[in-house]
Amino acid sequence: MAKKEYAFYPGCSSQPKASAANYLVSVNSMCKALDLKMTPIPDWNCCSASISYAGGGQLERLALNARNLVLAEQHLPGKDIVATCAGCWLNARESKEKIDGSAALLADTNKALKEAGLTYKGSAPVRHMVEVLIEDFGYDELKKPVVKPLAGIKFAGYVGCQTNRPFGIAGESFENPMYLDKLIETVGGEPIANWEHKVSCCGGALGFPEPEKSQKLIRELVESAYDNGADMIVTPCPLCQANVEVYQSEINRNHGTKLNMPVMYYSQLMSVAYGASVKEAGLNQHIIEPTKLQELAQKK
Repeated sequence: MAKKEYAFYPGCSSQPKASAANYLVSVNSMCKALDLKMTPIPDWNCCSASISYAGGGQLERLALNARNLVLAEQHLPGKDIVATCAGCWLNARESKEKIDGSAALLADTNKALKEAGLTYKGSAPVRHMVEVLIEDFGYDELKKPVVKPLAGIKFAGYVGCQTNRPFGIAGESFENPMYLDKLIETVGGEPIANWEHKVSCCGGALGFPEPEKSQKLIRELVESAYDNGADMIVTPCPLCQANVEVYQSEINRNHGTKLNMPVMYYSQLMSVAYGASVKEAGLNQHIIEPTKLQELAQKK
């Protein structure tokens, strides 16, 4: 029996061949090492992160998230709901807080859910995987499975926007959250101290409508990571990971730069440190290959 079990909301981007498929691969490897069981919510649906772009309103967004929460309550009673995607976590948690805090929104949401034979109760908390690691395990416990410390590799801990505001991680500063730095240290890596772009926006929502603005933000944070001696950037957010990795080549074409900075998930660092192979840590699915991590993962 696993040490801990949670109701898992995987999210769309983690599905096979989606942009963050390797995130889920590494999360599964990390959880195996920690004896942590993530049971997917049956028949889960999209968290509605992008529904406003398609003309959807607040009730539609709330009802879609509430449906996932209800399904977790029904099928996995007593289990905390955990998301790995920063956007999914933010949307689900915000929806829960709005519904729980308004009798009118609760009534409207349940009216919508009634069409599917569901009723929202709001009994389970919504948490990010990072919260689970820090609060339910702790850094000392997370260090115990380390068999391949990431010694000699320097990481810029890129928290981004969505796991930092408006909720953030309990006990962390909004301006200078330290949990990624601590996770890096826990697995033997070296975090870049006082990196000024730790909570800068990657321009995620501007990628298509205003790419010049988005790419300016990405260029600034990648160049700053280089200037501070980082070998890689590490993040808890799939949108940040995709944006900062994918658009470096376009920035190079447009501006004559030579950006080639790997962008990783914290779970990939932990998986490698826990002894995972290149494939098990999802290191074989990057546009910019994380050579140093791949070499470490291949060592016997």
